[in-house]
Amino acid sequence: MPLGPPGSGAGVRGGRAHKAPGRWSGATASRVSAQRACAFTLIEVLLALAICAIVLVAIHAVYGAAVRLRNKTTQVIDDAEPVNRAFEQVRRDLKGTVGPGGYMAGDFKCGAQSMGTSMGLSGEAGGSGLDFFTSTGVITDDAPWGDLQEVFYELKAPTDRNGAGMDLVRCVNRNLLSTTSQTPDVQWMMSHVDNMVIDCYDGTQWRNTWDTSNGDTNLPTAVRVRIQIAAKEGENNQNREPLELIVPLIVQTTPTNSATATGGTQ
Repeated sequence: MPLGPPGSGAGVRGGRAHKAPGRWSGATASRVSAQRACAFTLIEVLLALAICAIVLVAIHAVYGAAVRLRNKTTQVIDDAEPVNRAFEQVRRDLKGTVGPGGYMAGDFKCGAQSMGTSMGLSGEAGGSGLDFFTSTGVITDDAPWGDLQEVFYELKAPTDRNGAGMDLVRCVNRNLLSTTSQTPDVQWMMSHVDNMVIDCYDGTQWRNTWDTSNGDTNLPTAVRVRIQIAAKEGENNQNREPLELIVPLIVQTTPTNSATATGGTQ
């Protein structure tokens, strides 16, 4: 049987050429080598999975911190909104304070036991409150009231029995000509009030009482309102500073009360 050249690895059998066993052609070997070069080893796969896990953990931590920050910010804004709204209303009412005297203006009372008697009210928190007349009433076409009204700020038991602290309410009396006690319009201002301290400045010192019906003939120079928010569960309220509002008083003069002072009508 004729054989090919030595070392050729092939012979001729029956007129056909056959490859020697265990031998690949050059194209096949190149293809196998390329497939081996494109594959990943087990160590490479495990390393890639570890890197992906680290990146996912970092993303989860950043996302969780962002969500917690958003929730905390939203909670702070929600808690501050009623306080800001209440302080703005108190400031507006005090800016429009009308002094005692005249036909429709009554006394200015702070820390007095007789506060709210014209409305049939008495402060549930003792003498902590403020009762005065102001020119902040809204005049409408469907109501017979003028801009003068009596406003009484006091603390009441919370509507939510499970809530901490008390509720700050604003009681309004528009019917100033009535000779009997009137049912006031009670407006909720804010909740979770641990205590409220109101002081009046007489020009030299702060006083916790003021009553133009009993000794004090003029309005105080300024009024200071301090509100301590009740501590939430797990919080310490001893080191927390109270919220403070100081409003200087400017005596308001309205046509209703100043007609005789200006010489009457012409």
